[in-house]
Amino acid sequence: METPKNESFRDTIGTLTDDGKRAWVYPKKPSGRYYEKRKIVSYGLIVFLCIAPFIKVGGNQFLMFNVLERRFNIFGFPFWPQDFYLFVISMLIGVVFIALFTVAFGRIFCGWICPQTIFMEMVFRRIEYWIDGDRNKQRKLDRQKWDAEKIRKRLLKWFVFLVISFLIANVFLAYLIGSDTLIKYITEGPFAHTGTLIPLVIFTAVFYFVFAWFREQVCIIACPYGRLQGVLLDNKSIIVAYDHKRGESENGRKSFRKNEDREALGHGDCIDCMQCVNVCPTGIDIRNGTQLECVNCTACIDECDHIMESINLPQGLIRYASEDDIEKKNKFEFTPRLKGYTAVLIILTGLLTGLLLLRTDLEARILRLPGQLYEHKQGNIISNVFTYKLINKTTDTISDVSFKLRKYKGEIKLVSTSDNFQVPAQGAAEGTVFIEIDKSELSGDKDKLMIEVYSGDELIETTTVNFLGPRSYN
Repeated sequence: METPKNESFRDTIGTLTDDGKRAWVYPKKPSGRYYEKRKIVSYGLIVFLCIAPFIKVGGNQFLMFNVLERRFNIFGFPFWPQDFYLFVISMLIGVVFIALFTVAFGRIFCGWICPQTIFMEMVFRRIEYWIDGDRNKQRKLDRQKWDAEKIRKRLLKWFVFLVISFLIANVFLAYLIGSDTLIKYITEGPFAHTGTLIPLVIFTAVFYFVFAWFREQVCIIACPYGRLQGVLLDNKSIIVAYDHKRGESENGRKSFRKNEDREALGHGDCIDCMQCVNVCPTGIDIRNGTQLECVNCTACIDECDHIMESINLPQGLIRYASEDDIEKKNKFEFTPRLKGYTAVLIILTGLLTGLLLLRTDLEARILRLPGQLYEHKQGNIISNVFTYKLINKTTDTISDVSFKLRKYKGEIKLVSTSDNFQVPAQGAAEGTVFIEIDKSELSGDKDKLMIEVYSGDELIETTTVNFLGPRSYN
């Protein structure tokens, strides 16, 4: 069955031509109340993104995602490889949080918070407007032959894009390797650390490619979140929506004519000016309904409100609304689905909070030396040999560290060190210990011992080991 012409948008994405080639989007420069609010949010987030790796909380970087060393800092809390389960729970909370807001408010994350949208629309696109001009001037410049004006504008724009991409790459690198390490590499010279310089060049190239050429295709093709909206959205989700009831009425939309009684003629308030399409950064027609390409940036709302105001019609033809609101005038309600997501979010948040409260500053791991059994010593003493590794998760050195047995009478002897040692800040201490216990203290061939780790007189951690002894026969 042949698809009707007015339904063709459902078969292809908005940035493809009929012959399958890339249709370059030249969005009109947006303006309006939502755009002004988005600018405040966007520039606030850009400032936060740029300074977050350089903020220290308790000596820890505020945000760091050191994948290579498997060290993560989230809001100043350090997460080591041993804390990976906490990091996973944190990421799950983030996913559920985004899913909850998607079910309730559509792709508000994409339009207001996503770094891709923020940098594209509030940085690179605004530079493009400044250098190339608005929509019509950009189209004219692209069709223009390569004269002095076009060469000058293109080289200036590409150079500015490259510089900003390089700066973003440095900030991105600060999140990965740490701001202190990045500053150290910069002061020592980039060629002294080619292992970091090469990834920096690659990141710069990737960011330049994304913002100078790939652009909205990231949201449409590469980002999986756009696909999720088809699963998460329902008729009760608040989205950027066109009020087709009001816009189309009985006889559809019609171009505006002064002093014409549109209501008597049965035409809706939409005057088919196409400004909502012209201003869209992904090139779609919001009047076709919710689409994969829509990132809920609200540019069409501002533009439509401006048009409605200029022809003395009520604003809100395109607005934040649900399908049920448009069809049935049903207002937003806290549905069972939203309650389910909220319950999961509360449970995960509570779990993470509890685990964080139980988390200690030092993690002790004491393991039996592979291949070693017990040793029978003089005086009816049974000895086992273990290796220990202590990990200090804080930015302060833990000094005067010692081990003690709980309940059992025995000795813990450290090899090649004194009975007291220290664990460096954000570092580890490891070695070998002998645990010696009188045979009469043992209840069988395997006893579970509780070992206490002290810093001076303060108990800072406990751990358990299995102590092997001779099997007794009654």
